[in-house]
Amino acid sequence: LDISQETRATQDLYGLNEDATREYGTRCLIARRLVERGVRFVQLFLAGQPWDNHSNLGTSLPAICKRTDKPSAALVTDLKQRGMLDETIVHWGGEIGRLPVTQNQGSPEKHGRDHNGQGFSIWLAGGGFKPGMAFGATDEFGHRAVENVVTPNDYQATLLHLFGLDVNELIFPYNGQVQNITTGRKARVVEEILS
Repeated sequence: LDISQETRATQDLYGLNEDATREYGTRCLIARRLVERGVRFVQLFLAGQPWDNHSNLGTSLPAICKRTDKPSAALVTDLKQRGMLDETIVHWGGEIGRLPVTQNQGSPEKHGRDHNGQGFSIWLAGGGFKPGMAFGATDEFGHRAVENVVTPNDYQATLLHLFGLDVNELIFPYNGQVQNITTGRKARVVEEILS
């Protein structure tokens, strides 16, 4: 966890010398160091779940983006520069999508956006995903996925495929029964987004 020996260029890349990006930049840099040392799964969070923008969207969302955009880009850039991105999957996502309408919290400057399980965006880098592409689209209102819909099971099947596992062969106990993620549901590997 000692990042003091990182070069000044690396520290600047992650925004460690800027108030807005220091916390998340440090987390992203530690994530890179963990991956370098063979840790197979690293998950990053921000304190206080700031992405749950039910109110004050006009000020809170830009502030969170300012905290995370530069360090997130730095992580992908750094992994690529070190030749690690081809074998590392970077997934950026949250708990759920957001509605395309505001959630009334009083005056307009306090409005936010409620949860939406019908349309959700994530970005992915490395580890076998095609770079520089967008896949899927919502309806014209931005409420529901309608084009190239990827279900949670499809996404899990795709990740398992990239991990070298067959979604139909991976089983687990659930409520006293042996199941896999396709039990009672369809799941496909989304080949269109793989390189």
